[in-house]
Amino acid sequence: MGKLLVIEGLDGSGKDTQTRLLSEKLTKRGLENTVISLPHYEDDSSALVKLYLGGAFGSRPGDVNAFAASSFYAVDRFAGYKTRWGADYENGKIILANRYTTSNACHQMTKLERTQWDSFLQWLFHYEYDLLGIPKPDGVIFLDMPVEVSQSLLAARYAGDEGKKDVHERDVAYLAACHEAAGYCAQKLGWETIACARGGKPKTVEEISDAVFSCAERILR
Repeated sequence: MGKLLVIEGLDGSGKDTQTRLLSEKLTKRGLENTVISLPHYEDDSSALVKLYLGGAFGSRPGDVNAFAASSFYAVDRFAGYKTRWGADYENGKIILANRYTTSNACHQMTKLERTQWDSFLQWLFHYEYDLLGIPKPDGVIFLDMPVEVSQSLLAARYAGDEGKKDVHERDVAYLAACHEAAGYCAQKLGWETIACARGGKPKTVEEISDAVFSCAERILR
């Protein structure tokens, strides 16, 4: 088997950019890798995810419970593993995942009482890794971008058009709760954490990229 490394972070934290840059650095060092970005929005397997994020099941994240929403994403991950990247992983390649099961941990357990967080994590990982049979990550790198900073980055991404945001991105209180949950997961589960802002402003792409690569080197040894 290969290695599975996850780049995790909330919306606007720079996951796409950092996953791409890490792939380029690994390739330059002769390490074959495949990048996956989840969900697979262009595939039929993401249909329920798109309906959920588009507000078809309710205009607020809490309108869909943690277990149902987690299942939408889990099915898409299972389909992607079977049809897109599983062969590369099984043949020894490094898989760089922009989001993974860990995103459900950050986003969905906020819909539960804090006393239920640990049991939800146990259910989630057992469901996806044991029952569905998708690979467990070898390591997770969490891009810790404060919500107020990520919101300014999202505003720039969408040129101020709030209508382009999905049900997660529009709900700042929900994102703040997700940020707290992500910090809890990072500490409890031993994720590598990279502080992506300084003095209320994002660090440079290069600074973050260097830190990501250092973490990846430790994970991939």
